[in-house]
Amino acid sequence: MIKELNVVDRNEETKRRPDWLRVKLPSGEKFKEVSNTIQKHSLNTVCSEARCPNMGECWGNGTATFMILGDVCTRSCSFCAVKTGRPVQGLDWDEPRRVTDAAKKMGLKHVVLTSVNRDERKDGGAPIFAETHRQLREAIEGVTIESLIPDFRGVWEALQIVIDTPPDVLSHNLETVPSLYRTIRPQAKYKRSLELLQRCKDQGLRTKTGIMVGFGEERDQVIELMQDCVDYGVDVLTIGQYMQPTKMHQPVEEWVHPDQFAEYKEIGEQLGLEHVESGPLVRSSYHAERHV
Repeated sequence: MIKELNVVDRNEETKRRPDWLRVKLPSGEKFKEVSNTIQKHSLNTVCSEARCPNMGECWGNGTATFMILGDVCTRSCSFCAVKTGRPVQGLDWDEPRRVTDAAKKMGLKHVVLTSVNRDERKDGGAPIFAETHRQLREAIEGVTIESLIPDFRGVWEALQIVIDTPPDVLSHNLETVPSLYRTIRPQAKYKRSLELLQRCKDQGLRTKTGIMVGFGEERDQVIELMQDCVDYGVDVLTIGQYMQPTKMHQPVEEWVHPDQFAEYKEIGEQLGLEHVESGPLVRSSYHAERHV
């Protein structure tokens, strides 16, 4: 029996981040090089759009997560800093080439892709994922790819477009426990996301999902979610601390202690998940090269 560990009481002051969440400001030549490459190729990254706390570390190591399908999302999740609205009509068919050119210039052997939601389109933008996969494999020998995809509103024909030109890791985030979906992820459905992951697993893909904690979820709810991941064939789970990007976004209910993250990792792997990446600063693409 694993001993239950305490988290910081949610009634305590949460505006001040604890010491374990303090990170260095981005700097260094490699950081500047990555930044310049992204700007030169007119690309978006989830690192900057979502205000990731690991941007300094990852860019300093020459890695970045490319965000395709533009920078305007059709959904309004209460945790996310990406712009919401109605995207410019059509798809940017030059985007796969720019991503590929940037990845070559950066010398990447593992490329991580994510995207905004494009719910105004029946195909959800899936053809751009497929074309980016194709061009990356043609241009970079031995490249591995992780794609963090939206749920395509459950239009499985759109999902199949991605599966037919598969990445090495197919990722789709659950984000939070099901009881908080109405508040945190109102335009999504927990069971639909699980079905997406299972459909990918059933066709032989390596699957991955991620959640954030600190929204007010209970420990037992996180464990139940991990069991769902096992039951639906998920290989890799990431767990990180939610950090409010602006005052307009969902407030932090609790700062989860690093010991609790360590316990979640232990429990998840005991339940049958192949790998759990769990820690306060973990994000879905953090150390992604280890998840292939």
